[in-house]
Amino acid sequence: MTTTVATPVADQTCAYCGAHIFDHDPICVRDCTADCGSPEYFCNHACLAVYIDENSLTTGDACAWTPTQNDCC
Repeated sequence: MTTTVATPVADQTCAYCGAHIFDHDPICVRDCTADCGSPEYFCNHACLAVYIDENSLTTGDACAWTPTQNDCC
């Protein structure tokens, strides 16, 4: 799966709080499970973490893995 990497515009804002990302420690995230879509930019790890929690993006993911269950490989 290929994707194009490009630097965001200078006034790009955070997908969570709306702050300018380059005033902080920016992070770029893409959902590459389906067509890699457009990137989302966050000004720091805290905004990304809250965005993940508020949108339940870990529900059913490896974060809920229980290795002692019978269906574990």
